[in-house]
Parts: sequence; C-alpha cells; structure tokens
Amino acid sequence: MKNRAAFMTALNKMEIREIPMPTPKEHEVLVKVEYVGICGSDVHYFHDGRCGDFVVEGEFLLGHECAGTIVALGKEVTMLRQGDRVALEPGITCGQCEYCKSGRYNLCPDVQFLATPPVAGCYANYIVFPENMCFRLPDQISSKEGALVEPLSVGMHAARQGEVRLGDHVIILGSGCIGLVTLLACKAHGATDITVVDIIPKRLEYAKRLGATRVINSAEVDVLAEMQKITGGAGTEKVFETAGSSVTIAQTPYLVKNGGTIILVGLSANPEVTYNFGKIMAKEAKIVSVFRYRNIYPSAIAAISSGLIDVSGIVTHEFGFDEIQKAFDYNIQNKNDVVKAVIKMTE
Repeated sequence: MKNRAAFMTALNKMEIREIPMPTPKEHEVLVKVEYVGICGSDVHYFHDGRCGDFVVEGEFLLGHECAGTIVALGKEVTMLRQGDRVALEPGITCGQCEYCKSGRYNLCPDVQFLATPPVAGCYANYIVFPENMCFRLPDQISSKEGALVEPLSVGMHAARQGEVRLGDHVIILGSGCIGLVTLLACKAHGATDITVVDIIPKRLEYAKRLGATRVINSAEVDVLAEMQKITGGAGTEKVFETAGSSVTIAQTPYLVKNGGTIILVGLSANPEVTYNFGKIMAKEAKIVSVFRYRNIYPSAIAAISSGLIDVSGIVTHEFGFDEIQKAFDYNIQNKNDVVKAVIKMTE
C-alpha cells in the first residue's frame, strides 16, 4: 500500500507527495480515506494562512471532514472490524478535564482537532485514528455522505442549542454549507416556517430546494423591513446567524421575537462587533453560541440512514485527489458557484 498526502506548502499552493504508512497503536485503527470535504476553514488556511487565532506555520496538512474504510486494527480495538466503513469525528479530547467528564467535550482546552494548527489534517490516503472517535456507517450511507456527517453535526448542534421544536418559526442568516445543514436540522426538529437569507443566488436556490419556506436575497431587499412584513412586526422565534458576518450578527436583535432565541453559529473575522444589547434586554431575548458539536455523530448518522435528513443535496462539486490544487483554486475563484465541494481520495 502506498500513502500519499496533499501538503499546503505555501499560500495557495498544494503539493502531493508520498509519506510513510502509519501504524495504529493499541486503541487506534488504520483508515483508508475515501472522501474529504473542503471546509471554509480549509480555504481560509490555504488562501490566508490563518483562520481566527490559528496560524499555519510551515508546510501543513488540511482536511477534517472525512470518511473511509478500516484496513487494520490496533491490538486493543474491540468495537470495530476490518472492512467497516466509518466517519471520523475529528476532535481528540483529553477525557479527563471537567468539560470532558461533564459531556461537554467540545470545550476541552486540550482538544486536538484535525487541520487546526499544529494538528495535521486528513488529506491523505491513510490515517490512524482512535477507535472511539470512528463511527460505523450503515450500508445505506455512502462514504461521501459519511464525510458530510461532520458539517451536519454543526447544524444539528445549533438546532439543539436553539431548542428548536415542532411548529417553530426560524430565520437562518447565511446559506453556505453550515446554513444549509442548519436548515436541514431545523426541519428535522420540526420547524414549520424557515426563512433563509443570503446574497448569493445559487445558495438561495439550494436552500429553497432543501425545504426553506422562503428565501430572501439581502442584496436586493431590506431584510429587516421584509421580515417586519412577514411576521407582522412580531419578529421570529429562533434566529440563526451562520454567515459569520458582522453585518448579519448585528441584525439579529432586530429580527428576534420578544422572548425568542438568537443562535450564533458563524465566526466573524472581526471578533468585536457593534451590537444593540438594549434591544436584547427590552425583548428579554436569549443568546446562545455554538462551538463545533458534541455527542452528535450517532444521531447524525441515524438521521441520514433513516432518510430523515438527505445531506447529499448540499454537494455541488466533486474533485479527484490529484485535482486538489484545482479544487481549492476553484473554491476561491468561484465562491458564488460553490455550495459544498468534496475530494474523492480513491480511484
């Protein structure tokens, strides 16, 4: 078996080279990677050399949304078998801190998250990973869908944080990949009226296709005025911000209903945003935030497997592993055309 990996060697430059085949430790498995998604964070690292406070130094391996087939087992592996197809939850936590022990392991200060510097990612043919962070995929879920379990988990955690219930009215600001999986998760939780807002027509087209009640192009329409008309001035019960834009974050106090909830999912490039807290206090609205996800993968896999959520509909582009430079260039140069791109790692 030959192992190749795609290294980011400089800004906007990928190089595929052969690397040693890793050997699984006692509680690890060796996975032949079949699909990896291109996340917005990957594009930021590739194009800008950083994402938030995390900075790429030297050559780096990107990719964290992945699925594949187990080809070898560590000596102490008991729950998985060779030949199992699995989705990898990319955060390895300490298991000992107060956050891990209370089930909030996504907040572990010592987490090692794939493709978050200095932790290498998974744009490689083979990687080793802990058994307890590999989740078996049933036959009816493809490996491509398995790679989408990671972004779907963000949307499902957002819906849980927002306590979306049957009959809720929801607005989602941003219809990129995370906005769309939040839409799918809100539908699965029972939301019956879902408005999606963006400035990119293709993304809004996909939002409508995936079940949005209505879409609003904020480049053409005043969103606040339009939502005043739609809600009769009452506002919306659950307001999700998934774009990570200082503009849309600042709109949330004006959109939320009295006693409603704002769920902040997107991370703004500028962490300090002008915000009307007076509106929040007058409405007694609640603000909750989302950081990745926790205890979601089994539920996400079950939702896809049962047909409750069809995550395959968010993929607009697929590239071969040898086309990875082209894939990233295309994402940057055609961002208005790409909703979600994936890399097929095997022939």
